[in-house]
Amino acid sequence: MNERSVVFSEHRPIDRIYRSDVRAARRRLAGRIRKTPVFHTSVAGPNGPVPVTMKLEYLQYGGTFKVRGSFNALLESPAGTEVVIASGGNAGIAAALAAAHLGKSCTVVVPESAPHTKVAAMWSHGAEVLWHGTTYAEALGYANELARERNAVQLHAYDLPAIVAGAGVVGLEIEEQVRGRPPVLAAVGGGGLVAGIAAAIGRRQQVIGVEPEGIPTLHAALSANRPVEVAVSSIAAESLGATRIGNIAMDIARRYQVRSLLVTDDAIATARDYLWREFRIVVEFAGAAALAAVQSGVYVPAPDERPVIVLCGANTDLSVL
Repeated sequence: MNERSVVFSEHRPIDRIYRSDVRAARRRLAGRIRKTPVFHTSVAGPNGPVPVTMKLEYLQYGGTFKVRGSFNALLESPAGTEVVIASGGNAGIAAALAAAHLGKSCTVVVPESAPHTKVAAMWSHGAEVLWHGTTYAEALGYANELARERNAVQLHAYDLPAIVAGAGVVGLEIEEQVRGRPPVLAAVGGGGLVAGIAAAIGRRQQVIGVEPEGIPTLHAALSANRPVEVAVSSIAAESLGATRIGNIAMDIARRYQVRSLLVTDDAIATARDYLWREFRIVVEFAGAAALAAVQSGVYVPAPDERPVIVLCGANTDLSVL
């Protein structure tokens, strides 16, 4: 086994992701995705204003960072005209959008709990949407069968090397856009975003994962020193509803010492409301998770530190704001 693979007990070998893979993804994605802007400002914290830099990734095509990974995966392995993916929402939107741009058909298998807003977005990009089961895991099992039957290209929402490398381009952009090497805070579900960012910049600056208390996939894995199943109970479950951290994310978290912080649902809801009220920024609950860590005091910046907060997704029902 070479240095680019690693084995977790009871799991198959996985490919390791490095900065070079993320740089290759950036070249591949040139002209396909938006280089999203950053916004330097201050936000309300528990003890007064806190200087932060927001990475406005919710402005990405499809309203989600996941478009980067979907494009990268399909461009890296262009064979096949049909794409299959299991998703609770944003990964399906991203796959549908990328497939449509590349002239491929896309089928998304969603659990019955998938939000109508996100399903409608999949339809808008021409995807076939199939409902199966009540959880992401059940949808994934059916997507695996479907991909084999149709001999289709199968994408994974977060645990595929090209998906993680594509997400990591967010980190390369932050490195170019923000002076110094401040910590970067990003939401964690299956871990694709935080892992990609850490692969891109993890030896240069600290990367911190922020998770709902009710879905602590990374936190539980770091405690157990391996990916473990967790219960899913959070207002952010539609985006951060993975029941375990991805193997690739676990490997990267170990190598680059990614930390995990837990925030309450109340803190996430407060942060999302604050973004709308103060900046007229609309994000989904997952998109506000990283900000929640700063506003609730779970993460306290060092003196003169301006952390980077990744606002990662905007696919929400506007009627709930």
